[in-house]
Amino acid sequence: MIGATIAHPSVDWFAIAPDLALFGAAIAIVVVRAVARQSARVHETSLLLAVAGVATSAVFVGVQWGFVHGNGPYQAFVGTVGGGKTTGLIAVDGFAVFVQSVILGATLLALLVSGGYLKREGLESAEYFALMLCSATGMMLMASANDLITVFLSLEILSIALYVLTAFDRRRLVSQEAGLKYFLLGAFSSAVLLYGIALTYGATGTTNLSGIAQFLATVVLLHDGVLLVGLALLLVGLGFKVAAAPFHMWTPDVYQGAPTPVTAFMAAATKAAAFAAILRIFVGAFRLYEVDWRPAVFGLAVVSLLVGSIAAVVQTDVKRMLAYQSISHAGYVLIGVQAGTEKGTSAALFYLLTYAVMATGAFTIVMLVARRGDDRHDLDDYRGLSSARPVLAGLLTLFLLAQAGVPFTGGFVAKLSVFSAAIDVGQYWLAVIGMLAAVIGAFVYLRIVLAMYAPPDDAAVFDGPRIVVDRGTGLALTIAAGAIVFLGVVPGLVLNFANAATQLLAH
Repeated sequence: MIGATIAHPSVDWFAIAPDLALFGAAIAIVVVRAVARQSARVHETSLLLAVAGVATSAVFVGVQWGFVHGNGPYQAFVGTVGGGKTTGLIAVDGFAVFVQSVILGATLLALLVSGGYLKREGLESAEYFALMLCSATGMMLMASANDLITVFLSLEILSIALYVLTAFDRRRLVSQEAGLKYFLLGAFSSAVLLYGIALTYGATGTTNLSGIAQFLATVVLLHDGVLLVGLALLLVGLGFKVAAAPFHMWTPDVYQGAPTPVTAFMAAATKAAAFAAILRIFVGAFRLYEVDWRPAVFGLAVVSLLVGSIAAVVQTDVKRMLAYQSISHAGYVLIGVQAGTEKGTSAALFYLLTYAVMATGAFTIVMLVARRGDDRHDLDDYRGLSSARPVLAGLLTLFLLAQAGVPFTGGFVAKLSVFSAAIDVGQYWLAVIGMLAAVIGAFVYLRIVLAMYAPPDDAAVFDGPRIVVDRGTGLALTIAAGAIVFLGVVPGLVLNFANAATQLLAH
């Protein structure tokens, strides 16, 4: 009827405030770049706006944690599913707060590292920072997504920006190649994920995660083949994003060819966001089907651990070594996922935080050693680093030993947590395989450490462009190193945060 009132859906601005802060900063950077195109201060202004956006988002995340801790989790952008149950597209809960904190921390470190890198390489900074914030916005949305459609949309938001960032250095052919490979395989994985969503909807009648859990709790499916295929496709699509074997084919080439700060950002933040979706979908919505998906996750964990560790042994390019080890680290997180318990979920969250810091720190040193051109990544390029730059060699040693799981580092506590979660549910063989992979990984890391502390074959190894550590990079390294030691010596505070975040999960 003409003149009738149209019912508009209510918008919970508080639920998406952290996302809006990041996206708003990205828009502001684009506007500044358009208005002050010729200004010499565009770089500094863009970086300041980006950091301010992250800081503002962090404030909103902190406010959300206080609200959730005091009033309990809730769902926003609500609708109704079968049986009249109210469900939402976005979950405001402790789980989302923890993962978003990891994403914001990784984004801040990547921004600090990127400032000096962009100046050194002579690349456009405003577009770069805007793209990084857009990608981080998608990651933040994925961390709180409570619907498969929201998961897919957030995945596309973060991925499209990452495709461009990977190929951002147009003068380097390897960067262009990496961007193309990432785009093609990423598009394929998105199609697989979308097909999985369609089959899941066909089997349950909803794409909402809470609605799916409610449906499976009240309805017995006599023929669940469609749902199982949908589950498998969901795992494949998200397995690509976390770089789990055998869906890891893109990882070594993309990590090697992308600008090194982008590599650090992908390794740290993207993995956290994608694992958040995996935990919400499988441990949350499909908990009643854990008998079906846990064996598949077990297989992914084993293959990722072994492929990542063993393939890294034969590499001579340090970025490729760390790329293969990233696959192995995905396997460790999958151990926590496979446990399917609150302890396993909190252990996976703690591991994601620890790996974000370790990976960012290690790739930052790799970026510095590569110097202008970002192409000195061979193991021989590290010979004599301890003599030329002892502080950088010491920091890289710390980050590598942490990834190996040496005691008194965050990596040791993270590995111990996921192994403990696996043992608690009787998965002894999975824990043993994880320990074996840790031993192989330690050999890989020691190769790099020994190269740094070995005398150089040629006195001219560090001739040419000097290794320059700007203030932003120095601050990022200080934060990362301090976090690694803190997480290893007094991990209780963060472990308690992860446990509380897991318990404050919206259903």
